[in-house]
Amino acid sequence: MSLMERIDQVEQRITEACRRSGRNRDDVHVIAVTKYVSLDMTASVLEHGLHHIGENRWQDAQAKWDALGSQGDWHFIGHLQTNKVREVIDKFRYIHSLDRISLARELEKRAAALNLQVSAFLQVNISGEESKYGMPPEAAASFLKEINSLSHVKVIGLMTMAPYESSAEMTRPVFRGLRQLRDELNEQALTAEPLTELSMGMSNDFEVAIEEGATWVRLGSILVGKEED
Repeated sequence: MSLMERIDQVEQRITEACRRSGRNRDDVHVIAVTKYVSLDMTASVLEHGLHHIGENRWQDAQAKWDALGSQGDWHFIGHLQTNKVREVIDKFRYIHSLDRISLARELEKRAAALNLQVSAFLQVNISGEESKYGMPPEAAASFLKEINSLSHVKVIGLMTMAPYESSAEMTRPVFRGLRQLRDELNEQALTAEPLTELSMGMSNDFEVAIEEGATWVRLGSILVGKEED
């Protein structure tokens, strides 16, 4: 299947999920996750109109960003080590994996030095899986209070990763839990502006995530394929 055919197929599925859940299609944004594909394929993704690019590790993304960084909006979606912040701070418009105070402070320090504002998602481990990164849901409110004074880190929403399930329907409680947590945090007015974004849903479960309120879905293999070395 060609890239254009995959894009069209994904678009149809997103449109249907929005229709089923009474949502506006324009409220759902696609991040093309290019960590398993080449520079050439990433360039083709951008040429086909997919503007948002997601990468997990700077060492894998660097050559692509050096060649294509000005052509899209780049999202850092993997676990971010504090000592790697200096490498990504001025290259990735969105950080999807803010999960600890030390990382927030390093982002603030580096962003302040460059006079930037970082858009960040709190990564929350809704499922409670030990193998997943992210803070427990009950820690999110105190975390937001603690970083409230940081002027160069703007939390715009929440992110989670659901367990891989043979049936996507089994992931629904995880996505619903993230949406409910966002709404509860907004009721407490812990941020200067309400949290509007939910980064959740991947190739195997993005339709359920959309039905539960995802505003960003992170799509790799189903959208861009996977190239073997």
